[in-house]
Amino acid sequence: MGKKFGNKVIEFNKGLIYTGSLPPGFQVLNPYLDNPETIKVMREFYKKYYADENRRKFIIGINPSRHGAGITGVPFTDTKRLHSICGIEMVTAYTHEVSSVFVYEMIEQFGGAEMFFNDFYINSPFPLAIIRQGKNGKWVNANYYDDLQLYESVKLFMMESLREHISLGLDTDEVYVLGKKNARFIAMMNEEANLFKSIIVLEHPRFIQQYKFKDKQLYIDKYLQAFNPGGQL
Repeated sequence: MGKKFGNKVIEFNKGLIYTGSLPPGFQVLNPYLDNPETIKVMREFYKKYYADENRRKFIIGINPSRHGAGITGVPFTDTKRLHSICGIEMVTAYTHEVSSVFVYEMIEQFGGAEMFFNDFYINSPFPLAIIRQGKNGKWVNANYYDDLQLYESVKLFMMESLREHISLGLDTDEVYVLGKKNARFIAMMNEEANLFKSIIVLEHPRFIQQYKFKDKQLYIDKYLQAFNPGGQL
């Protein structure tokens, strides 16, 4: 018997630490160091849905937000959906994240969390939250590609992170990348490191929720078609 997929993810997350440099005005948040309950609920999630050795398809986000995986340790999962859909309660935080709303509506139409997570694994090339200081002094979410110097600072860490994700037991024939700009950077890294055979690009959940909300069902259908081409869900 090999090691279960979920246990490998738990070990990966518990070992996450970013020690590289960052441009002025940027910080990395590590929820596994900042809140002991994050490790607890993250462990519950992966033991619940990934307690097997199945090979899974890889869905690649950008980097966690402060209100999603930056709190729960589970990509695109805020505390509301972690509790209401996954049955895992977090008592030290309460968060709502718009991307999480879209992702879990799509998961429900796919057939539910158990069916979806049996086939798919979601994470990001930079698996920790990045924040930047705005002009008013407040810290806000940042994407790894928002600043070229930031991207160059974290690029090697991201490429190694993607290799480690693949080693968990992921299908590399085709991957699903969320966000068109994200996909351009993933394609550049892929050209350099030869990680994936094919990249399928889907609009990012936050973009859909913020700018295409009235067409949300069309995008859910697009996701479902991409995840199950030619098949019936």
